[in-house]
Amino acid sequence: MSVSPEMAFFVDANRCIGCQSCVQACAECDTHKGHSMIHLETIQREDSPQTVPVVCMHCDSPTCAEVCPADAIKRTSDGVVQSAKKPRCIACNNCVLSCPFGVPKMETKFELMMKCDMCYDRTSEGKKPMCATVCPSQALTFGPKDEIIKQRQSSTPVNEFKFGNQHIKTKVFMMVPKNTKEQYIDVTASMNDSSISQNMEDHLADVSLDFLGE
Repeated sequence: MSVSPEMAFFVDANRCIGCQSCVQACAECDTHKGHSMIHLETIQREDSPQTVPVVCMHCDSPTCAEVCPADAIKRTSDGVVQSAKKPRCIACNNCVLSCPFGVPKMETKFELMMKCDMCYDRTSEGKKPMCATVCPSQALTFGPKDEIIKQRQSSTPVNEFKFGNQHIKTKVFMMVPKNTKEQYIDVTASMNDSSISQNMEDHLADVSLDFLGE
């Protein structure tokens, strides 16, 4: 069995409400041994309660597999990057350190790297990943790409990312505002964006100057 090419996984951070349902559901996937392979990250926590679910992006050329000295990480023909194979994994942490998205986690109890495998036991049989099944705001969605695009007309799915000079294409799509000009997400460039609080302080300063007639 394999994941149908018509089906795609979408992450929409704007919809995430931080409820942790995806984290709890992930641990219930039959092949995850009770461990959640998805984690929830906060964005500028001092300024906003905004959260974003982090899943494996399933890169076309997965760095985690490329740096694995034991050849323990495999990418299936349908584009899903699997967790490390227990008989091969030597718990070296190369994959953890190299992933640009910060996805792989080393389970020291098992001496094994475990990460999101898109609930392969489910998606390869036409079912949704556990996280997408329970997400109340549909920040995580799995389904036919054409249908998702039709439903989310104010967003555009993007699966190309830029880290400096490196371009990465992924199987998972990030939903971005429709008016985004670039066809990719420049991750390192966004690190220079000013925070919400800084923007607000600048705005209040301008308002004060206008009020004082300066």
